[in-house]
Parts: sequence; structure tokens; C-alpha cells
Amino acid sequence: MHVLPSSRDRLSSRVPRSSRVRRGALAALCAAAVLTLPACGTGSGDDNGPAGKSTGSAKPAKAKKAAEKPAPFADLSGPQVMDKAFAATRAATSLTLKADMPDPEGRIAVDVALDKKGDCAGTMSMNGQGTVTLTKTGPTVYMKYDEAVLRSQGKGQPQSDVDAAVKMLANRWVKTDAKDPDAKDLVGFCDLDGLLSAFEGGDSVARKGPVTTVDGQPALTLTESDGSSDYTVHVATEGKPYLLNTSWTGKEKGEMTFSQFDRPVDAKAPADKDVLDLASLDD
Repeated sequence: MHVLPSSRDRLSSRVPRSSRVRRGALAALCAAAVLTLPACGTGSGDDNGPAGKSTGSAKPAKAKKAAEKPAPFADLSGPQVMDKAFAATRAATSLTLKADMPDPEGRIAVDVALDKKGDCAGTMSMNGQGTVTLTKTGPTVYMKYDEAVLRSQGKGQPQSDVDAAVKMLANRWVKTDAKDPDAKDLVGFCDLDGLLSAFEGGDSVARKGPVTTVDGQPALTLTESDGSSDYTVHVATEGKPYLLNTSWTGKEKGEMTFSQFDRPVDAKAPADKDVLDLASLDD
């Protein structure tokens, strides 16, 4: 039974992979989206010159506090800081990704926790047209579509068919095998290894900027530009140097935030009474 038109092509085609490989590390990272991130990493770079302004959820740190402590990563260049951030983030066993990214048909928003076991839990929305809630535990995936998603995906189909789908599926968990073609459209977002494998290779010309805070966590700003877009990354300065936030502005704009590193992912199967097993309907 086909619930929604295949969405993976739309989700994975936001940024051509080949056009990003040889850009700077920040440009490559920011311009890509989730599993379509190209290879990126560190090389030689120049820390001199004006630093970019912090964006996203970052807030300027108090000057007094910054003066009381040694400058973070004082002995490292911008590319070297990127190297440490990418290495620390690649080593994470789990994290939460929140993203607001461009799509050929508008915008896509993601808020999902995922781990290296392949489990995940979170929500996804395209163009603000409803929300898909996703939970994957082991080989089974549970998806819940709200009415807005079903009606949006049903455009062009007979109204009676759309109404029937809404009546049967809206706000109800759908159970299926993670290898099912329809499930794989969304389960791709649960591939933490695939996401983290993108944080390597390539070159960086990142410049170190001011110390800020991202959701209350001290962070160093790194900036890069490719001439048409400006990119900003924030790296944690306390504890492990995780990549906390990356954003880009220019022809397109977007933002990705990483948090909840190495914490258990709350991926639990819904109660049986709330689940519709599509496999049983096809029998």
C-alpha cells in the first residue's frame, strides 16, 4: 500500500554533490543538507582579516568573561579548529539535528534524534505543510502523518481518495519494515554514520571569529565565504569541541544545529492500539 508519493528524490536533490566537493569546508557543510553532505574537512587557511558575524541561535558572549579566560583554541588556526570539531562530531554515538534548509519546492524542517545503532525519533515538515513524526527502533519504523501532510501529498488525486486516506491514516501510527521503499524515503534521516561520514576530506579557509554562546554553551565562531554566500559555524569551546551550529546566507539561506551528543535516543514503539500495520492490509 502506497501512503505518500516518494519524497527521497526531492529531499536528496537540494544540493548537487559534485558542485560542493572542492569548495571550502564551511561552504560545503552549510550548503549541503543532512545525508547529502559532501566530503569536507580541513586544509590550510588564513585567520587574518575581518571575522564574520555570528548567526542563528548564537549570542555574543560578555566581554568581561572573555577577557578573564584565555582565548579558546588560541594555538590553532581556523582550519585546525574545524579539524578538531569535525573529528569530535564524527566520534559522537548520537546527536539531535535541527535544521531549516532550502528545497527546490520551498523549505524543509527537521528535528530528529539519531544514533549509530540506526534508531531515531523526531519530526519532519516540508514547506510548512503538516508534519511527519518518525520513530525507528531496530528493523521497524513507525510513521505518523497529520492531516495537512496527507492532503498536501494528495493534491491532484480524486478528493474521495484523499478523504479516505485522511480518515484512515491521519494522526495514526503506521508500522512498516525499515527496508520498505516508502519507509526508506524517511528512514534515510536516521543514518547517523552517513551523516557523520561527511565530516572529512576537502579543504578549509575558515577564519576564527568572536566567542559567542549557542543555546547557552560557549562557542567559537568560524566564517568562510565563496564569493556569493557567507557561511558561519560555531564550535564548542568547553568539553569536547563539537560542531554546534552552522548557517549560511546569500542566494539561499539555512541553518543546522547539533546538540544532545552521546545521549540515549528515546525511540520507543507506540502502543499496539495506536498502530496500523500496513503489511496486514496488503495480505
